[in-house]
Amino acid sequence: MLYPSIDKIMTKVDSKYSLVVAASRRARQLREGAESELQRPRAHKQVGVALEEIYGDYIKVEARDENEVVEEQKGKRNL
Repeated sequence: MLYPSIDKIMTKVDSKYSLVVAASRRARQLREGAESELQRPRAHKQVGVALEEIYGDYIKVEARDENEVVEEQKGKRNL
């Protein structure tokens, strides 16, 4: 059985899409050397640890306005 279950973790986010995006971004940070605040994570892989952090409220998933995301993407293209 997977921990945390999808039913339990969906109480922390507004959609499955935002969960996937948040978990993948955090997993990338962990892969690149960021430290986790979890004392004993059950998962051995970064995605699992990221999901545990989201479920344990170590990481907050905030909804952003679509216009903010578009402006952020435009700014990155100009670099």
